Amino acid sequence: MADAASRLRSLAEQLLGVPLPLRLRAWDGSEAGPPEAPALVVRNRRALRRLLFKPGELGLARAWVSGDLDIEGDLYTALNAMSSLIWERDEDAPGLLTALRDPAVRAAARDLLRLAGPPIPPPPPREEIRRTRHLHTRRTDRRAISHHYDVGNDFYEIVLGPSMVYSCAYWQPGGTLESAQRDKLELVCAKLGLTEGQRLLDVGCGWGSMALHAAREHGVRVVGVTLSQEQAAYARKRVADAGLTDRVEIRVQDYRDVTDGPYDAISSIGMAEHVGAERYLEYARDLYALLKPGGRLLNHQIARRPRGDESGYHVDRFIDSYVFPDGELAPVGTTVTQLERAGFEVRDVESIREHYALTLREWVANLESDWTRATRLTSPGRARVWRLYMAASALAFEHNRIGVNQVLAVRTPDQGASGLPLRTRTWTGA
Repeated sequence: MADAASRLRSLAEQLLGVPLPLRLRAWDGSEAGPPEAPALVVRNRRALRRLLFKPGELGLARAWVSGDLDIEGDLYTALNAMSSLIWERDEDAPGLLTALRDPAVRAAARDLLRLAGPPIPPPPPREEIRRTRHLHTRRTDRRAISHHYDVGNDFYEIVLGPSMVYSCAYWQPGGTLESAQRDKLELVCAKLGLTEGQRLLDVGCGWGSMALHAAREHGVRVVGVTLSQEQAAYARKRVADAGLTDRVEIRVQDYRDVTDGPYDAISSIGMAEHVGAERYLEYARDLYALLKPGGRLLNHQIARRPRGDESGYHVDRFIDSYVFPDGELAPVGTTVTQLERAGFEVRDVESIREHYALTLREWVANLESDWTRATRLTSPGRARVWRLYMAASALAFEHNRIGVNQVLAVRTPDQGASGLPLRTRTWTGA
């Protein structure tokens, strides 16, 4: 079909009710739209079928992961331009259903269906994991963690860099990713008040960076637990290479199965997003029980903004299907409430939202700079998942759609002495 781009653009704008903010390039080489804008490349008709059979974020993700849809030009500019059409629209697209009452829009929908080719839904890309319920049993959690983290340590070395820290860094002007990750680990240690000889439990220890830093810089004895076999093997080698096997133990273990408390402190950095709504109070109570009186918990966790009057958890379709199966985000107020219900005294909540946007942009740059090797280590589809997920997440943090918070909580003894200084933070003008 000649000039598929112009026809497709016209049909899409009739259905959406707004102009497309990007240039459109179709499978026949035709283009339509503002020449200075990034191009949304529709490589084949299958991309249309993916969007028609699963309107909204998930259909777009399937087209992107499979390579049927691409962006030419700056990815962040394109995602920003499309945000009002994707993440800020309802997944079930009620606006489209309403628009279909218009005969002209119905005609456009029929034309788009004809343009898409055979009315057969393409199968999802193999990188998609199918979820039915967020059970958060030990078995389903192991499966979810393996899906995300057992992608290959070499791949994560490309994305994360030498620090191998997969959580928000803590930036200062002129800093590097490595220095910012080191500063984040030191910030956690400072908030926990770690001193030589104490015992630290690092829940969701990843590749061992927090455990190594705490043992090396503060002389504590650390137990790190993860559900990922690949992470544990990598972390154990790092511990051995650092000569810290007498102070750091890495276990493949569910946090619910840790029974060798009490600990002086617990760090949970980027792990609690996996716990889920049904299990969060259990998670908080388990950590409370593992701390000695006066012990501190540093809970570093992504949060979402409340919607209207509700304050519950939210599951993102793309993230759940391709990135973090069974991951659930809650407002920070919900997290604080659950920690307090478990018995903790919450002493400090620090938002470091802007820091995560900076971190994600560095990770995206790392991935793009070694793209060929990254696709060889995993798959082109998996690398595309990570690129889209990290770039879109960076924009979500920048636009205040999601945040990240460090919550310092204490198992305060009955006599009420928290053990914290009267002034825990010093503010300076910026």
